[in-house]
Amino acid sequence: QVQVVESGGGLVQAGGSLSLSCTASGRTFSSLAMGWFRQNPGKEREFVASVSWIPENTYYTASVRGRFTISRDNAKNTVTLRMNSLSPEDTAVYYCAARDVDGVPYLVTSYNYWGQGTQVTVSS
Repeated sequence: QVQVVESGGGLVQAGGSLSLSCTASGRTFSSLAMGWFRQNPGKEREFVASVSWIPENTYYTASVRGRFTISRDNAKNTVTLRMNSLSPEDTAVYYCAARDVDGVPYLVTSYNYWGQGTQVTVSS
């Protein structure tokens, strides 16, 4: 069983930056593909960014491309989402997810392990 834990959420003003971290344990971290998703009340969970087993293989949803950066450090079992130029539209609960199987990186159903989520609030 893989345990996924997020950290780093909080309140930030529009235009500011925030970094989210996620650790995964219970499996060799380098064997996991990782993703970040976000969700607001009453809405579906949506894809934000992903990184495959190969750190250079990253994928972003269009609305965050150029503002957010996902990276992984296999030595520290950590994936980080660096978020710049934040806007109120980025407000959501952010979830880290892991998968040890092949799948489409931007689909919720591709991931079999999830964290509890961390709140990110961007004030205008």
